[in-house]
Amino acid sequence: MSTNLQNLICISSEIASAKRHSKPIVALESTIITHGMPFPANYQTAIAAEQRVRKSGSIPATIAVFQGKIKIGLSNSEIKTLARSKSTQKLSIANLSMSLAQNVTGSTTVASTLLISALADIQVFATGGIGGVHRGANTTFDISTDLKQLASSPVNVICAGPKAILDLPKTVELLESLGVPLITYKRRNMPAFWSQDSGLKSPIVAETVKEIVQSFLIRSRLGLTGAQLVCNPIPEKYEISIKLIEPLINKSIAKAKKNNVNGKALTPFLLSEILRETEGKSLEANKALLFNNIDLASKIAKTLANINRNSEVLSLIR
Repeated sequence: MSTNLQNLICISSEIASAKRHSKPIVALESTIITHGMPFPANYQTAIAAEQRVRKSGSIPATIAVFQGKIKIGLSNSEIKTLARSKSTQKLSIANLSMSLAQNVTGSTTVASTLLISALADIQVFATGGIGGVHRGANTTFDISTDLKQLASSPVNVICAGPKAILDLPKTVELLESLGVPLITYKRRNMPAFWSQDSGLKSPIVAETVKEIVQSFLIRSRLGLTGAQLVCNPIPEKYEISIKLIEPLINKSIAKAKKNNVNGKALTPFLLSEILRETEGKSLEANKALLFNNIDLASKIAKTLANINRNSEVLSLIR
């Protein structure tokens, strides 16, 4: 990390030590704490996510902004502060710099977490699902900044696919245009967040963690600066099939239009409606897919850490 960022970014002692000793680190976003679910479920889920990272053999690096300072690696009390707050801002790329200038406290989205992970040289980030091209974007131009940030930050992003509320074919096309490899782990078809199978053939399939890591390292050697998007299907036990969820998504979108819900408010509104329509099943699916993504992310982080440690040993010998 460059010296001109030291006044903006505070790295916990645990993360700093892990970086010095090439231990595996998995970054986690914080919007799941502030905008994903009510207290105390949000706090419990965030703590459980960190515990899952540790159980998988890596160090969790939850990222947020506290009083104008980016923090990488939060304490339990800091997570609880975010979880209890009802006025915490949601910080993406567009408002991140002003939030730092104005000493704001806020949670980081996929895009801003991705940016910060890259600045801190954290190579693996586990999340639930990414944003993308919204349905009707040909008239609304509603496209998530996640996609642009994926094109510029060299990090492995592990998710359960783009959120199912999106226009999935257009999201896949735009990712390809941006040069972001969409890799599905061990399945021929791309997942769709709550569903194992979107019905869309995956552009790239990886059968092993080794292939994912090798691809990431080769991209670096080629000078390709964007992320690898690794789509990890939700465990079958917790999935909601695309046939079941699609009518509920369409119903929720129709309700959003009727109530003139759009822009930043659209995704939370749709997710809330789908939670109600599924009688809580979508929330259980959210937790299951996040933990599943953490497990895969940790395997990738551990493989990269082993390579980094071996490289250091070789350089010392030479």
